[in-house]
This record gives sequence, structure tokens and C-alpha cells, in this order.
Amino acid sequence: MPKKIIISVTSDLVYDQRVHKVSQTLHEAGFEVTLVGRQKKTSSKILIRDYETYRFKLIFESGFLFYITFQIRLFLYLLFKKSDIILSNDLDTLLPNYFISRIKRKKIIYDTHEYFTGVPELLERKFVRNVWKKIENYIFPKLPLVYTVNESIAKLYANEFGNEIKIVRNLPFLNTNTKDIDNINYLSHYQEIIKIKTPIILYQGAVNKDRGLEEMIDAMQQIEAKLVIIGDGDVFSSLKILARKVKNKVYFTGYIPFEILPNFTKLATLGISLEKPTNINYQFASPNKVVDYMQSDVPILATNLIEIDKIITQYEIGKSLNWKNSNDIALAINDIIFDTHKLEFWKKNCQKAKKDLCWENEKQKLISIFESI
Repeated sequence: MPKKIIISVTSDLVYDQRVHKVSQTLHEAGFEVTLVGRQKKTSSKILIRDYETYRFKLIFESGFLFYITFQIRLFLYLLFKKSDIILSNDLDTLLPNYFISRIKRKKIIYDTHEYFTGVPELLERKFVRNVWKKIENYIFPKLPLVYTVNESIAKLYANEFGNEIKIVRNLPFLNTNTKDIDNINYLSHYQEIIKIKTPIILYQGAVNKDRGLEEMIDAMQQIEAKLVIIGDGDVFSSLKILARKVKNKVYFTGYIPFEILPNFTKLATLGISLEKPTNINYQFASPNKVVDYMQSDVPILATNLIEIDKIITQYEIGKSLNWKNSNDIALAINDIIFDTHKLEFWKKNCQKAKKDLCWENEKQKLISIFESI
């Protein structure tokens, strides 16, 4: 009988590439996998997957009450579902997973995608941050198996808690079958973007605080191009208001399901990742979008953060920048987007780099973790 794994995450499963890759890989390795997440009122239908999925429908979709109700629902779900291994993704699912592992004596593995208590959304919310920190301080040292996305974050956790932290990088599939766009809402966005005649600057991912998007929009006043923002988050509405001052130079799509996202990514001239080093989480971040751009042969302009700069410098697939304001961004982009020789050089290097930085090479690290218990 195959071992049963229940994987839990607070995100909407339609858009979470990392948990899909983990779930699909473990399924292909012979485990029986169920992936549990959440479903919002605006959530799209999940496309057919090889493993089982389950999404909680909750009254509250954000804030304190969302997290409380999610913890309770997840605890009850895990309590009455059979499993051999439970995999907790990030600190906001750890408490119910940990209690179930003790009550039912199940193996627990923790996948921490980032340095959770260092995210900018918590820096100014001291009470909320302290609650999460107390949960982390109580549980983390007791965890038998932990893995994260890069060496910098692994060292942070190892130094803080003393655990051995394994590394499984969040890399894209090299050989993936991109789905056709059959949803009319997504298709209309795609049709609008392919009509763009100027260079396309792309941002895809969480539209949150300190991602450099306000400065990027301001920089568009000096750039003859179109900025396309794919994603959603806590500053989405304010960015749409800010974009009015540059009129038709910014296009928003909202979230796009990851199965069809590469169709959009490939249309870009340049992909951006302009996180500010205002917090410890961003300082050591490995944003998914950087390697997703690379996988679609799209050159990258990024803040010269440690883990991002390693990739860009080693593989020569773009430029890392120590920017201070929107003028710095505008100067860098204007130096790039009409330099066909430079862009072509970076594109060719992307084609080489993606054969190295791909999930097909990385996934054995994940499989070995689960086969070891």
C-alpha cells in the first residue's frame, strides 16, 4: 500500500505552483497525495490534476478571523482523515499539523517557503507578528524534518533554532505542457497583451508591499513601453489608482492560473523583480518569478538581493540593480529594452540556464526526504 500524504497550505490551489510541483512529484514517486487549501468566492475552478485536492470554503477570507477559522477547519480535517505523513507549508498551517502529529503520532515535515515572520506585512503589526513568532518558537525546534527554498534562509533558521534545514529550490519544470487558454476572461487578457506594439515589461506574482511596483509605475513616465502586472495582493487597488497618472502604460490582469501562465510570460521583453531590501525575508528571497522568466527565455531586471544576484550573475541572464528610486529603474530599463544585442545574449543564456535550474534536476532532493521516513 502506498503511503498517504496530506499536504496543507493557506493559498488558493489554482495559483500555487510550488505546492503543485511538490504534490505532482510525490504522486509520481508512488505516494497517495491529497493537497488541501482554501477557496475564495472569486476562485477559479481547479483544472484536472493527477492527485486529490480539497479546498475549504470559509466565511472569512482575510485577517485574524480567516486564520482562526482555517486553523480549526484544518485541524478537524486532519483529525478525521487517514494519513501516514503530513506536510505543512509555511507557518500559517503549522499549528494544526503539529498538534495532529502529536495526537495521532504521524510523521510531520515542514516546508517553509520564506522567512515567514520577516515578511513586510507583519513588520508593522507587532501583535500579530508576536503571535506567529511564539507559535514558531514553540514548534520549530521540535520538528524532525524541515526544508526551505535557499541556502540563506536555511542558515537563518539553523542559526536561530538549531535544526538541520534541507534545501529544495522552487524551480520550474523544464518540460511542461502549457495548457491552452480556454477561459474567456483569461483569453481576453491574452488577446489584449498580444496587441501591444511597444516592448512589454512584465511583473508576475504577489502584488504586495515593498515589491517596487509603485516606483516601477512612476518610472513608466520615462519609458516607451507597456508594463503588464499579473497577480493580485494587498496593494493591487492602490496601484491601479497610481497607474492613472501614466494613462495607458500599465495593464493589470489579476491572477492567472499557473497552468496557462507561461503563455503570458513568453510575450514579455523584460521581466522585473524589484523587491526592496526593507526586511529580512526580502533580503534573502528567491522569488518564483525570476526562474519563471528564465524558463520562458525572458531576460530579467532585478534588485541585487543575495539569492537573485547569484543566479543572474552566474548565468548572465539579465541585470541586477542597486536602485534607490524610480529614476534609477527608468535609466536601467531604457538602457536595456532597445538594446537588441544585449537582450538576445541574455535570451540565449536563459535557454542554457533553464536546463540546469529546473525541477527535473531538483525534485530528487524532495523525493529523498519523503523516502527517508
